[in-house]
Amino acid sequence: MKSIALSAQSERMVREQDFLVSKTDLKGIIKYANQPFIEITGYTERELVGKNHNIIRHSDMPGGVFKLLWEVVAGGDEIFAYVKNSSKDGPFYWVFANITPSFDANGKIIGYYSVRRMPKRSALREVEKIYATMLEVERQYPNRKQGAQASMDYLLNFLAQHGASYDEFVIAL
Repeated sequence: MKSIALSAQSERMVREQDFLVSKTDLKGIIKYANQPFIEITGYTERELVGKNHNIIRHSDMPGGVFKLLWEVVAGGDEIFAYVKNSSKDGPFYWVFANITPSFDANGKIIGYYSVRRMPKRSALREVEKIYATMLEVERQYPNRKQGAQASMDYLLNFLAQHGASYDEFVIAL
C-alpha cells in the first residue's frame, strides 16, 4: 500500500482512491473505523473505538460547523462538509465528508456513518476563509455554546446571501 504523503506544512494528504469510513453511536462514540481512516489518523483501532469522534477535531474547525452538522443528521438528513482533522502525531488533514444517519428497522436513528474522501484543493481556499471568519465570531463569546451558535448563524446568513444551502454551497465549490 502506498503511504500517505506529508506536505511541508505537516499536512497529511488523503489519497484519491481512499474512502475514510467511521461509524458512531448517537453521542459520537466511534464504533467502527476502516483501515484508511485508522492510517490517516495515526491512531490504532483500539485507540479509536470507544472514543468520541472529536478525538480528531482540529482547533481550526469552528464549533458552528459541527453544530450545523449535528442538527442536520440528528434531524434524519445527510450532510456534506469540508472538515479539517488532526492526526495523533500532529499533522492535519482535510476531507470532504458525507455524514449520514443510520436507522433501525422502525426508522429510528441509531447512529451515524461518515464517509470521507480527498477534498478539492481549490475548494479549501474558500472554505478556509469562511471557517476563519467563523472562528473570529466564536472568539467574541466567552461561552462555547453561544459562540458556536453565533458562528453557525454567520454561516447560515452567508449562505442565504449566496442563495444556497450548506450542501449546495460545498458541493458547488
